[in-house]
Amino acid sequence: MIAGLNDLPARIPSDPVALMLRLFPAAVFWQSGRTKVDGLTIRDSTWFLFEHEYALPLIPSDWAAVMATVAEHLLPMLLVLGLMTRLSAMGLVAMTAVIQIFVYPGAWVTHGLWAATLLAVAVHGPGRWSLDHLLPLEARAR
Repeated sequence: MIAGLNDLPARIPSDPVALMLRLFPAAVFWQSGRTKVDGLTIRDSTWFLFEHEYALPLIPSDWAAVMATVAEHLLPMLLVLGLMTRLSAMGLVAMTAVIQIFVYPGAWVTHGLWAATLLAVAVHGPGRWSLDHLLPLEARAR
């Protein structure tokens, strides 16, 4: 009886799960990116935050503001489309690590959830519901 219940999750189709693993972290980063811009212009508040609150030790604040803003728009779009998925997921893992180490070290639970989800995408791939699979840029399951 219990063994049968334990087998139920294995019957869940993997493609919708892979899509969810891509969509939900993409939404987090996309929403963050949208707070940084007004139209196509980076907001004054974004420049201020990168200079004072998000200041990184080796990257000038204006470079960091532009790189983060572009990354938070481009990488989530690629994740949603399932295009260059593994690379996009690893880019967001790197961004998560920077946020965790240099900006908000106390938010390790949230960042851990983001990283675990993105690493699952990087390791297991985007699934069949992706442009990587359709084009084919992703190795087909054997």
